[in-house]
Amino acid sequence: MVDRAAVLAALEAVIDPISGQGLVSAGLVQGLVVAEDRAGFALEVARDRVATYAPVRDAAEAALKALPGVTRVSVVLTTEAAPQPRTASLSRAAVDQGRPKAPVATDRPAHVRRVLAVASGKGGVGKSTVAVNLAAALAARGLSVGVLDADVYGPSLPTMLGIGGQPAYEDGAIVPHLAHGLKAMSVGLLTKADDAMIWRGPMASQAITQMLTQTRWGTAEAPLDILDGAVIVSTPQEVALADARRAHTLFQRVGVPTLGLIENMSGPIFGRGGAQAEAQRLAIPFLGDLPLDAALREGGDAGRPPVAVDPAGVIADRFAVIAALVVEGLKP
Repeated sequence: MVDRAAVLAALEAVIDPISGQGLVSAGLVQGLVVAEDRAGFALEVARDRVATYAPVRDAAEAALKALPGVTRVSVVLTTEAAPQPRTASLSRAAVDQGRPKAPVATDRPAHVRRVLAVASGKGGVGKSTVAVNLAAALAARGLSVGVLDADVYGPSLPTMLGIGGQPAYEDGAIVPHLAHGLKAMSVGLLTKADDAMIWRGPMASQAITQMLTQTRWGTAEAPLDILDGAVIVSTPQEVALADARRAHTLFQRVGVPTLGLIENMSGPIFGRGGAQAEAQRLAIPFLGDLPLDAALREGGDAGRPPVAVDPAGVIADRFAVIAALVVEGLKP
């Protein structure tokens, strides 16, 4: 078992370049976890000092790895919350429609036209697989597409796109990885694959905000309205559809339109048609069904999404139809 006092002493020996104090005394060690052979924490700094503290993060990692018994280390460099809270406003059109407009972040990505959520309300229905291949299908339409993996506890984007290594920083902004024509960012690129995440709720939310607002996603000078729409993924059986129903209700309450429902893993094992019937009950578009196909699973494990590597295949054809419906739903 790793000694917690030894961990704190090692981190205190790493000097904060701004205050001249050790990291612990400077209050920069957040969410410290010490267990068995593992030690990790979040190094929380001001937004404009990310580049300054990148070497400090490396020094902290080295200090922890040098401790007896420590074989796994996770030091995540993240930023403090913005000094002004995000606020929500009511537009005239939203009031006329009888529903509030979704909250808009004060720090908007400068080069993003649309933000699309791929959600499910539960795990295990394949939303990551759908998100990656839908992104590839949108890119195949000539769009510039970025993918943000917002799952801080089980990020799978690095595996599904075959990418790894911490992203670079340029002028204080994260430079996303590029894979299969997509720009990609994930918490999984900030930590090792087998490291457990150490963030509490507010820190997790903050990390997602940082990745969204401080990543160089594109070049177009169009504004962003968060969120523009949501695609809900479900398997055909009722246990998954109940959560999809709740996800749709959640998006309704915050004024985000549900662009449609996708039935994933459709076929003899899980059944067929449940999501289509649910879409009819909810009065939302049914975007299509995707079979329980080994190619989707194998492509995800190998970092080779079928839509990107086999654009003439059956799976690509199905996602092309879904992408066309999504684009149509996102039009003003």
